[in-house]
Amino acid sequence: MLIEISKLEVKYGSKKVLQNINLTLNAGEIVTMVGPNGSGKTTLFKAIIGAIPFSKGKIKIKPNLRIGYVPQQLKVDQTLPITVERFLKLATRDNSDLKKMVAFLGLKNIYREQINNLSVGQMQRVLLARALVDAPEILLLDEATRGLDQPGIAAFYQKIENISKETNCAVLMISHDLHVVMRASDRVICVNGHVCCEGTPENVATSPEYQTLFGSNIDGAFALYKHKHDHNHDVQGKSRV
Repeated sequence: MLIEISKLEVKYGSKKVLQNINLTLNAGEIVTMVGPNGSGKTTLFKAIIGAIPFSKGKIKIKPNLRIGYVPQQLKVDQTLPITVERFLKLATRDNSDLKKMVAFLGLKNIYREQINNLSVGQMQRVLLARALVDAPEILLLDEATRGLDQPGIAAFYQKIENISKETNCAVLMISHDLHVVMRASDRVICVNGHVCCEGTPENVATSPEYQTLFGSNIDGAFALYKHKHDHNHDVQGKSRV
C-alpha cells in the first residue's frame, strides 16, 4: 500500500470542502477521481502532497514514497528566460534518464525552446516528463489533459498506462474526460465533497449517484478508449505478447 486515507476532513474557514474521505492506493493501480467543479478533487491532491492542512482524519504515506505531480497548469513568469532543457534538468541529476523521457514523450523538437513559447499541450508533456524523470512510485495527475484535443487526450492516457504497466508506478488522476479515461482505470472514485460511489468504470458509470451528477446517457462513453488487457506493452507502447 502506498497511500491510505481515513476519515479525512478538509475545511476552508468554516466550510467543509471534504468530509469522511476514505481511500487506499496500491502499487501499479490506475485510479481516476471524477466529480463536478468545486467537489474537492484538487483539494484532496493538495492534502496528499502536504500543500494544505486537514482538520480531521489521517493520511498514511509509505516512508520515502517518491511522488510525481502534474498540476492543471504551471504559471511561469513571462520575463523568465528558461528553456525546456534547463527546466527539466532542474528536476534531476541523471541526464541519461532525462534523455529517455524526452524521447519517449516526443520533446526533442522543443528541447531548446523557451518555456513561455510552448503550447498548452507541449507544456503538459514537459510537466509530465519532469514528474516522471526520477521514477516515481505514484503519479498524481490533476486534469493534466486540459487544453488537449480528443486524439491528444487518448494518446496522453495511453502513454500513462504504458508507463504504469512497465514500471508498476501507481496513478491517481483527476479528470473530466470520462469518455476517454475511465476505461483505462482499475477503479473510479466519484467525489462530491465525499465519496459518492467507487468501483470499476462500468459499475460507476451506471450507478445512481454518478448519473445524478453527470446524467444517465452513457452511450458511447467508452468509444475513444477501449483497451484489451490480453497482452502487454513495453514503455514505448509496442505490443508484447
